[in-house]
Amino acid sequence: MTYLKRAQKEGNKFLNPVPTAVGGFSTIFKVLPLYFSNKAESEPKIPLGPFHTDPAIYRTAPASGLRVTWFGHSSLLIEVDGIRVLVDPIWEKRAAPVQFFGPKRFFEPTLRLEELPRIDVILISHDHYDHLGRHTIQTLSSLSSTADARWVTSLGVGKRLRKFGVPEARIAELDWTQSTVTGGVELGSELKITSVPSRHFSGRGLHDRFTTLWGAFVLEGPQHRVFFGADSGQWDGFKEIGEAYGPFDLTMLEIGAFHPLWKQIHMGPDGAADAYRDLGGPERAGLLMPIHWALFNLALHAWREPIETLTARAARENIPLWSPVPGQPTEVEKGKPQLTPWWSGK
Repeated sequence: MTYLKRAQKEGNKFLNPVPTAVGGFSTIFKVLPLYFSNKAESEPKIPLGPFHTDPAIYRTAPASGLRVTWFGHSSLLIEVDGIRVLVDPIWEKRAAPVQFFGPKRFFEPTLRLEELPRIDVILISHDHYDHLGRHTIQTLSSLSSTADARWVTSLGVGKRLRKFGVPEARIAELDWTQSTVTGGVELGSELKITSVPSRHFSGRGLHDRFTTLWGAFVLEGPQHRVFFGADSGQWDGFKEIGEAYGPFDLTMLEIGAFHPLWKQIHMGPDGAADAYRDLGGPERAGLLMPIHWALFNLALHAWREPIETLTARAARENIPLWSPVPGQPTEVEKGKPQLTPWWSGK
């Protein structure tokens, strides 16, 4: 059996690569009592940061050929072999339909969108509010630094982008296993971006779940490969993805917003460690970068719990973690873990 195939649909709704239970309205009655009784520090008691990104750093290409700036959660700027890829950018105050209610960000953006360098690709994995923000997209679509950018996303999400001001001609929507190749404006390099299956869901309202696709992505340049796992529960497809598209220099996997009630769609830190092993471990998955944490309160766990759990397991199992300070452009070098415990408060 192969998991690497195009997404299937039932009616107008996309299906997960394996049977998956996504909580419906009844889940609210299970979750609400837990929220009311929750005593974990799900939001930092002491404000985080401020963190700052020096945009002048982007004037010089990374010596290693691979540099990543993590802006918190799953928002990143990946500079790979001369191509700049802005991933799931969220500059909104809240990950919510409105900006006066909902999960509020833990720290301010580390730079203004207007300070970004020239961007070649803007990659949007799926349409949830913590990955696709209307105000962010509207601003990006009007900047000179993104005027030539290619917008790459999952099937159906293009309608969201067009609604927020992105020209249709600049959008590439990918089904699972489909690829697109894009070139860099400044350095003349090329990058192949491939969508691969993940175990999650989509939707921005009560009635549009599963009507657009979600996915993980492989970024393949002339010298480096990066796996961006986006949002996913643990499942058996990671091994095949690693065998088909690896080896990777850097593997990005989600660790936050997890709970047993929704473990099929969010893997958490232990699931990330397991998925990393399935992808090939240090030999084929490279360095493990934890994402999808430290910016929004989207679950019941303490905000530090995901990274503390993963760090402890990594120490026991010799997993090479790569986790920089938010907003700090950091070079990725083969075999050199990066773990700056900025979150520890020490």
